[in-house]
Amino acid sequence: MRFFPKMAAQLAMVFPGMASPFSSYLGALSEKPFLVGWSLCSFLPSAAGKSTKQSCDAIIARRLSGLEEAIRIRRLREQQGTTKVRKRPPLKRGKISGPLSVPDHIPKPYYVGSNQLPELSSEYQIHDAEGIAQMRAACELASRVLDFAGTMVKPSVTTNEIDKAVHNMIIDAGAYPSPLGYGGFPKSVCTSVNECMCHGIPDSRQLQDGDILNIDVTVYLNGYHGDTSKTFLCGKVNEPTKRLVKVTEECLERAIAVCKDGASFKKIGKRISEIAERYGYGVVERFVGHGVGTVFHSEPVIMHNRNDKSGSMVEGQTFTIEPILTMGTIDCVTWDDGWTTLTADGQPSAQFEHTILITRTGAEVLTKF
Repeated sequence: MRFFPKMAAQLAMVFPGMASPFSSYLGALSEKPFLVGWSLCSFLPSAAGKSTKQSCDAIIARRLSGLEEAIRIRRLREQQGTTKVRKRPPLKRGKISGPLSVPDHIPKPYYVGSNQLPELSSEYQIHDAEGIAQMRAACELASRVLDFAGTMVKPSVTTNEIDKAVHNMIIDAGAYPSPLGYGGFPKSVCTSVNECMCHGIPDSRQLQDGDILNIDVTVYLNGYHGDTSKTFLCGKVNEPTKRLVKVTEECLERAIAVCKDGASFKKIGKRISEIAERYGYGVVERFVGHGVGTVFHSEPVIMHNRNDKSGSMVEGQTFTIEPILTMGTIDCVTWDDGWTTLTADGQPSAQFEHTILITRTGAEVLTKF
């Protein structure tokens, strides 16, 4: 493996403040390419201003690797800034049909029948073996429903059609669609298109080629809620938007990787922020993850941005992680329906969500896609 002359130019591009010392020495070296295996310190000036002769450990490969990653990320950011994304018309609400009915024999959560938004429960949901088994069942159903809903994401399909299919699949399984009637929410699933951050209400709008759509499914089965969401691509989506979706999913996966018994909750936001910042994306602060189990929303509040939240995870605990990333501002506006929340600048956003179970050595993803 050889060290080519363009290295000096690459260093100057990534580290502009260091361009002069690097370019002078690496420029001279460019006449005689050398084998990887020597550190740059072998060829840079000593404190006395003279070239050193001693060899260093074979660490040049690691430095090259880090440099290549820095160059890749810089080019990615430049591409994001220069790529022209076809401007889509602002999202407009379609016609919202009435809520679908649920058979009387299916058990319903306590909040059904009241338009009052329930307060966040202070209960930390930590389960015994029976509770864990029930959570697995509810989350497995939610995952299957979400997978099925994703197969419907095609141009010309309406989000209302997706809502109906989701509703029927859930009640056929003997479960209740948790969003239906929660604080007056009129539908059985949340469908958030393009710049809609979350809580989009299914309606008559047809999906368009190039849209992205987050589908958020929660089911209530045998007294337990299973909660999950995923952002799907509709037709031919442009590369910058596909990248946003991919990185958002990566943020979720990497955040789950830091979870285990005794880990601090703030590690989640730190990990997500590190990845999002690397690609120049914003992390929405307003919407958070939450405890889930016999109660739909409870403590702990899971913040996805950098934070100083106290508290640690406990074995047997279940909660959601559900980051929302944006291409632009993290500020938002909410329609007068009280639910549909969009990015303030109209730029796309993406979200992924899993319900996880904390174990002694890590975290079990209960809602695997």
